[in-house]
Amino acid sequence: MATDAPPPRGGTDTSPVQPTTESFVEVQGSADFGELRRTYRSFAFPLTVAFIAWYLLYVLLSNYAGGFMGTKLFGNINVALALGLAQFVTTFLIAWFYSRHAAEKLDPKAEAIKSRMEADV
Repeated sequence: MATDAPPPRGGTDTSPVQPTTESFVEVQGSADFGELRRTYRSFAFPLTVAFIAWYLLYVLLSNYAGGFMGTKLFGNINVALALGLAQFVTTFLIAWFYSRHAAEKLDPKAEAIKSRMEADV
């Protein structure tokens, strides 16, 4: 929807003042930021390693255990299809767990750091 109104004039810059580079470096060295980083890493790294191991197990079983992967579970559904679909389920579960973890643990800490930085400007 187009409008015929002219753009606003004058120096009405309402964008927030940005913290300095020194402020970012100071926050990066703070204990609060270190705790935020530890909280993130303690969740993300183990889950990433576990998922990669689970994925590689599926690939290795597909390549070297054809008889096992071809075992029929019911109807035309075999172990390979069930494990392949489980890969998708696992991906969505990890995304869901991460969103909950971030909302409960990471976001409040990050918001506190952000608020402190904005107050110091």
